[in-house]
Amino acid sequence: MTSVAVVIPAYNEAERIGETVTAARTLPGVDVVVVASDGSTDGTVRAALDAGAAVWRSRRNRGKAAAMLAGAEAVRAIDRRDPRDGPRDLLFLDADLGPTAANAGPLIEPVAAGAADVTIAAFASRVKLGGHGFVVRLSGAGIRRATGWTPSQPLNGQRCLSRAAFEAARPLAPGFGVETAMTIDLKRKGLRVVEVEVDMAHRATGGDLAAQLHRGRQFLDVARALATRVR
Repeated sequence: MTSVAVVIPAYNEAERIGETVTAARTLPGVDVVVVASDGSTDGTVRAALDAGAAVWRSRRNRGKAAAMLAGAEAVRAIDRRDPRDGPRDLLFLDADLGPTAANAGPLIEPVAAGAADVTIAAFASRVKLGGHGFVVRLSGAGIRRATGWTPSQPLNGQRCLSRAAFEAARPLAPGFGVETAMTIDLKRKGLRVVEVEVDMAHRATGGDLAAQLHRGRQFLDVARALATRVR
């Protein structure tokens, strides 16, 4: 079985990153967990280190796509120092999954077996994310128009990719447009992209001003990604 590296982009996730890392380290085939701290100003870095992760850190917040890329490059450096049968597959997980990250195994299996190039999580139960629906609809409609495929959870950040698939997805679209653009670009290149149901969940988010501003940034990033891919 190909070794797997977990990459966790994180911004001010001190409360849950330790549990997420601990759970991720129990996954089959996982021998590396990298947390990419994207300008965190709380205890994210210390909590990740204490849980056993390798940590890449940026002094300023550069966005999710930049953190994903930095984490993947950190894995590439580890691959060079510790060569195996080949480059590690990459499993991207969000920082707020907590103990449910231990249930990501079904995402790894199809990629490790060569049955898929990319797997995307479809959460079996969905936590209410305030204001999230309109961004999901935008992303899903854009993916359908660009590729003819309609994923059930187009913005899900839990994804396992072979290293070749990740390289095919580059350059990554900026910020929160990364998942939408990645799906379109890889489907258009003929890679096998499949959704896999998993029993995982984010923490619930509300509808306060900070949450709404986050959704607004997410909407703009997704719209920008689609603008260059959908005519």
